[in-house]
Amino acid sequence: MSETGSTLPRRQLGRYLREARSALGMSQDRVAKAADVSTSVLQRLESGIHTRLKVRDLRAVCEVLEMPQETTDAMVGLLKQAGEQSWWHEYDSLIPANFDVYVGLETAARRLITYQPALVPGLLQIPEYARALIRAVKPDESAADHERRLELRMRRQAKLSRRYEPLQLEVVLHEAALHCNVGDPVVMGAQLRHLAEIGKMPNVSVRVLPFKAGAPVGDPVGQFAILEFDDGGREHVWPPVVYLETFIGCMYLEKDGDVRRYFRVLDSLRGAALDESVSRSLLRHVAKEFSA
Repeated sequence: MSETGSTLPRRQLGRYLREARSALGMSQDRVAKAADVSTSVLQRLESGIHTRLKVRDLRAVCEVLEMPQETTDAMVGLLKQAGEQSWWHEYDSLIPANFDVYVGLETAARRLITYQPALVPGLLQIPEYARALIRAVKPDESAADHERRLELRMRRQAKLSRRYEPLQLEVVLHEAALHCNVGDPVVMGAQLRHLAEIGKMPNVSVRVLPFKAGAPVGDPVGQFAILEFDDGGREHVWPPVVYLETFIGCMYLEKDGDVRRYFRVLDSLRGAALDESVSRSLLRHVAKEFSA
């Protein structure tokens, strides 16, 4: 695998292996010996450092770590994708569709900045709003499957209120999202009031980009998220990642020029958005319209 490939799949692979090993209380030496790989190789894997490793050896490590087959397949997919220059993750590609790569990335982030032009981001959705979206996206799934997806989405929100190092979240929400009727008017009213309240948290910022702002970037801008990381106890801080989601897959951008361009876009959106106090007032006003 090329040293110039994407670092993100390697970092994600390392984090999952490290967490699985810690959960079992096993040392690196013990896992390496049981999987018949060198300890130095396992150390490099867990650190997200390029290393030559055969798929069968990684599967052996996953077996020692008692990973289920689907998770093992996802780890193999991450290993194979680490050689790509840009990481385009299709939902039906090497990584199983039920293995949510983005959730792992979000869990490792210390700060998340997102622009949403049409919908409330998952971290700020109330259950009724999230349930309506899940049903629309997965109409063929059972009610039980819908509830499992809802539970996962709600669990993700815990990182905003945890006592130790809560996630720093900044959201720029286009005014169109305030009027996009998800569920029904009662759901929308509750959702908008929730946004107004949660935006008071010291680690959460919710600002609205009003219709009157026009097109501050000049070009159409779809939803995106910028994730920033701490050093995770390592020597170097992981570089920021831009996450783009489409209907058929996700793109993870790591190149410095790409990331800088999205930060410039973000600056334009921030400059045109309402401040937090005015945004809260607008959220409450539109909530009352839904309740009328």
